[in-house]
Amino acid sequence: MINQAIKAAIHDHGAELTEIRRKLHSEPELSWEEVNTTAYVCEYLEKLGITYRKTEPTGVIAEIKGGKSGNTVALRADMDALSVEQLNKALPYASKEAGKMHACGHDAHTAMLLIAAKALNAVKEDLPGNVRLIFQPAEEVAAGAKELVKQGAVEGVDNVFGIHIWSQMPTSKVACTQGPSFASADIFTVKFKGRGGHGAMPQECIDATIVASSFVMNVQSVVSRTVDPQLPAVLTVGKMDVGTRFNVIAENAVIEGTVRCFDPQIRDHIEKQLQIYAENVANIYGAAAEVEYYRGTQAVINDESSAKLVQNVAAAAFGKDVLYNEKPTMGGEDFSFYLDEVPGSFALVGAGNPEKETQWAHHHGKFNIDEDALATGSELYAQYAWAYLNEGTEN
Repeated sequence: MINQAIKAAIHDHGAELTEIRRKLHSEPELSWEEVNTTAYVCEYLEKLGITYRKTEPTGVIAEIKGGKSGNTVALRADMDALSVEQLNKALPYASKEAGKMHACGHDAHTAMLLIAAKALNAVKEDLPGNVRLIFQPAEEVAAGAKELVKQGAVEGVDNVFGIHIWSQMPTSKVACTQGPSFASADIFTVKFKGRGGHGAMPQECIDATIVASSFVMNVQSVVSRTVDPQLPAVLTVGKMDVGTRFNVIAENAVIEGTVRCFDPQIRDHIEKQLQIYAENVANIYGAAAEVEYYRGTQAVINDESSAKLVQNVAAAAFGKDVLYNEKPTMGGEDFSFYLDEVPGSFALVGAGNPEKETQWAHHHGKFNIDEDALATGSELYAQYAWAYLNEGTEN
């Protein structure tokens, strides 16, 4: 199951792996703006002699052709950064771009996949099949995977595998749950229209502040009173924009929030209930309501056999103690759009280490990773591809 040449190559390229990650970390690019990152990936693949094509407007799809016929497995890494100001500025590889930062680990993912590609390319004549390499833009806006699927990222692919560095897990531990892993992640906007006026004459007005506040308080019961408590769901109001001045009764209010769950029927139910609650709260006060509901990522549901293969590969490559039982998260991941097309799985590789100040949450300005995890992630990419393609061919 484990290719020792791949293991040796990952070890030998450890310094380069860290160097790539640090370069990418210092030069972050936001979603759909990954122009330089795309160019860097293309240049690296070209030096290896790996065939690739750019996707539009950014991103790269490449392929390592094996020396023997067989299936095709895809490995995916995302590339985009976040609109976050880096707070740990003393790092020698801190972001050079004000207000932009790799605060989620996508720099690590890209670096890990590049070195995995280098290791796989060195043994390509022994590969019974092909390895598709997907360097994906715009994961942070839940749009990149869907767009790359449209551009043929998984055409002809039999299985897909992705990794996310995870600061909530100890360094180099590996988790890959069978079934639900990441929740669906949707965005909703509710607009209330009342009738504005002077703060001293409320009887002449329909106060949008009161309407919006009533909605925020009541809508929590959608989850607490209409959803089976054994089925996880989260409804969060994150923003409320209302009012212009202390003595003016607001005419308009805009509320924004998110819905997270694993069950598609619960997802449908909450979307309908948001509309019902908004309309009925507005009717109580004589206001009007408009609801916009945007479906972001699907739930990431790991294929059972693929998840088991990840666990077996990790245990064989790093020892059984590396396996970690991480509970499913209500966070979202657009890797789900690949799983809508082909079976596969999504693993977490721990990078949290308080002694190295890498325990900060994803999307925090002090987020960083324990770089010892890079080799684990890179080898897991490559060994998974090797193991998947060799399933059924080894005695």
